[in-house]
Amino acid sequence: MQAIMLYEQGGPEVLKLEERPTPQPGPGEALVQVAAAGVNYIDIYRRSGWYKLTLPCGMGSEGAGTVLQAGAGVTAVAPGDRVAWIAGAHSYATHTVIPADKLAPVPEKVTLEQAAATILQGITADVLTSRTYSLKPGDRCLVHAAAGGVGRLLCQVAKMRGAHVIGTVSSEAKAQAARESGADEAIIYTKMDFEAEVKRITGGKGVNVVYDSVGKDTFDKSLACLAPLGTMVLFGQSSGFVPPFDIQRLAGGSLFLTRPVVFHYVNAREDLLRHAAQVLGWVAEGKLKLHIDRKFSLAEAAQAHMALASRQTMGKLLIIP
Repeated sequence: MQAIMLYEQGGPEVLKLEERPTPQPGPGEALVQVAAAGVNYIDIYRRSGWYKLTLPCGMGSEGAGTVLQAGAGVTAVAPGDRVAWIAGAHSYATHTVIPADKLAPVPEKVTLEQAAATILQGITADVLTSRTYSLKPGDRCLVHAAAGGVGRLLCQVAKMRGAHVIGTVSSEAKAQAARESGADEAIIYTKMDFEAEVKRITGGKGVNVVYDSVGKDTFDKSLACLAPLGTMVLFGQSSGFVPPFDIQRLAGGSLFLTRPVVFHYVNAREDLLRHAAQVLGWVAEGKLKLHIDRKFSLAEAAQAHMALASRQTMGKLLIIP
């Protein structure tokens, strides 16, 4: 088998493609042939050293493929099953071993590439809008990076839940993509102050919730966009970590601040299956539109990371082993 391995943390050049023995599943595990692996910012955080790892290790947490072999005691899946996952440790590979209870079934009407493009970011969008802050019809929400992989799905799911969606993007092309994904308003932050625009759009009321995956560059103005009792959902830091701040700042509007990690919401198998069924069901029914921006080979994993970090992509990046 082939796999991307990490022996040190650093720039994209530390991603090494190797020939390795095909692993065998242990008790409670399944061997899966990987059809596609998703490329996500969490991969960059792990590779770069923002998140500490035990080295050497594989790369990639999200993917979809076909079960080849089930280990002892496995009843959740069987050979031939099409599955997807968000918590695999070695998804940038032709084969990987994953705990069987972390695998979700892929519906017949959904391709494995579609599943790999949706499972992590789609569940993230579902969790953020239903559990982290439960959107209600008429709520106003601000979505940063609205033309990105999560952003496009988040706009669609928020709109399905009846929210008025405001997205921030860096260009007119991305503004169009955000609108096509359900954003009622698209703010080009390179040309205008998004805080001032949010206040203009909402008549000075602000938004009920901000969904912010950008972090350091947007955090302060995002807080200022919130209505009283509003919720700041910081779920990423593509621009860097938010510096420590005075919690008393939340008192100005009795604001809420949370830093959710999607894996905690789906640690229980029943939660994983529920959210996966919801998201992949939307894809099967045509309610959730996907946009795969680019596909890369395993040998091009470094280029995939550079493309994502450039913040010039629109939609999902996949690695096809």
